[in-house]
Amino acid sequence: MSKPRGSRRIARELALRALYQWLLTGDDIARLLVQSEEAEEYREANPTHLHSLIEGVLDNAEALDQTLAPYLDRPVAQLSPIEHAILLIGAYELVHSLDVPYRVVINEAVELAKRYGGTGGHKYVNGVLDKLAREARAVEIEPTRRG
Repeated sequence: MSKPRGSRRIARELALRALYQWLLTGDDIARLLVQSEEAEEYREANPTHLHSLIEGVLDNAEALDQTLAPYLDRPVAQLSPIEHAILLIGAYELVHSLDVPYRVVINEAVELAKRYGGTGGHKYVNGVLDKLAREARAVEIEPTRRG
């Protein structure tokens, strides 16, 4: 039986917390995973997706930042840690989680930004990821534009 629908959303939320912590403290992956697994919400999360997000973003952080850079209006270092973490998750999913539709990736990132980001941050996240999706998911997006 498949996991409940909210499980990936909770996994993204826990990944956001872990990546935010990583951006602020530089904690290692083992510590971040243990803390995520100790969170009260963990039992409702999709553990595979959570681990994939944390490990994938940390393993590819530099490349993801380079992938995001052309779509940003400022250097990566000037992003708020929350927006940076959300954009890393979104970029990772757009580039590496091809089983997740691009619209879901963007919607989930926008929801995280609304919940945790600053005023208007969700619009910024939406704009950046929408531009990235046009390139990273062109094969997926093109048929919907024609139809």
